[in-house]
Amino acid sequence: MMSDFALKTAGRARGERRGGKLGMTLALTGALLLGSVVAGGAQAQAQGTKIGFVNTERILRESGPAKAAQSKIEAEFKRRDDELQRMSANLRAAAEKFDKDSPVLSDSDRVSRQRELSNLDMDLQRKRREFQEDFNRRRNEEFSAIVSRANDTIKRIAEQENYDLIVQDAVTVSPRVDITDKVIQSLGR
Repeated sequence: MMSDFALKTAGRARGERRGGKLGMTLALTGALLLGSVVAGGAQAQAQGTKIGFVNTERILRESGPAKAAQSKIEAEFKRRDDELQRMSANLRAAAEKFDKDSPVLSDSDRVSRQRELSNLDMDLQRKRREFQEDFNRRRNEEFSAIVSRANDTIKRIAEQENYDLIVQDAVTVSPRVDITDKVIQSLGR
């Protein structure tokens, strides 16, 4: 029995090469290929394909290694973050003092202090950018190692429990195929 696709392909082939054997051969080959693909899919369903899902975001948020990495990174960057907070408070205080003093300042003093405030602000913005770039780089280093470990764990679980397919990060997933908790527990060891 030929599928609609195979019939259309055969019809097109006949229409393009009236009476040509090449068109019929192509149509027959297409029908055979399509039939084998459909049969293969039916066979996989008949055997009971085992599918799992893993939520990578949850692993990076809830697993033991992810929590430890986050704490480690925060500790590494705490001193720099405190310095940025101090610089921000100093800039705010200097701006408030300038606003209060500006009516009585001479033009040259006002321009000089505005320039100082501007320089302080640019310095603070530059240090914040550098901090954010360094923080993100360090976080990516730590989390890429966790993702690698998680992938190894997922492969091990797939082999041990005979999964045919494990999908990461899908739009919608049934809770019965979600194995994220197994991966998190396995990573916690």
